[in-house]
Amino acid sequence: MKLYGLIGYPLSHSFSKKYFDEKFVQENITNAVFENFSIANINLLKNILLRKQLQGFAITIPYKKEIITFLNESNDVVKKINACNCVTIKNGKLFGYNTDVIGFEKSFIQQLKPHHTKALILGTGGAAAAVEYVLQKLNISYKFVSRIKQENNFIYNELSEVVINEYTVIINATPIGTYPNVNECPTLPYELLTAKHYLYDLVYNPSETKFLRLGKQKSCTIKNGYDMLVLQAEENWKIWNEA
Repeated sequence: MKLYGLIGYPLSHSFSKKYFDEKFVQENITNAVFENFSIANINLLKNILLRKQLQGFAITIPYKKEIITFLNESNDVVKKINACNCVTIKNGKLFGYNTDVIGFEKSFIQQLKPHHTKALILGTGGAAAAVEYVLQKLNISYKFVSRIKQENNFIYNELSEVVINEYTVIINATPIGTYPNVNECPTLPYELLTAKHYLYDLVYNPSETKFLRLGKQKSCTIKNGYDMLVLQAEENWKIWNEA
């Protein structure tokens, strides 16, 4: 029996296990199981690797950057953005990939319009690094938004009318608004949003976060992260089953 899993914390409302459990049933895959490994510290991964014969695993918040030190090898994307969300294990060695970039790009471009040339990335974690990579590829200029002032970023109270008018794409790469905290949303001047704005939320549960709902009320184009997750999950499966 082949064992796959998800590493992260917390994992109480994980997409991956439900998705793969259903995939295995629907596609009559009888030689594979998928487990959640909720660990409060990344170093606990060592125990899992010793106890479990994993073929591969996915990584989610908050370990997409911390997993790097565990890898024996990684592909060019992981090396460039220093974030990994997919590991395959061969002969005891861990090989790292980033399939978030594939999932995000394919889902993001579906509703992209010609005037969407500048973006704000909310958050600076592993998911934000994948978003940055894709925006660079698409020649969309961007700035990060976070709570702490750093070089070449905005803090939330700097998002003036001038900034919001200029940056017509806003991407939430934080977990803010994820179930059960459905009444939370990034601190934005939502009253300044217009129909020319495109709000993309990497959060998928709930399907319409408060961030997206407030955007929809201003006639923004909106999209959640569900398609991205499906695309990256399928890419993970492909990687795990490569010869």
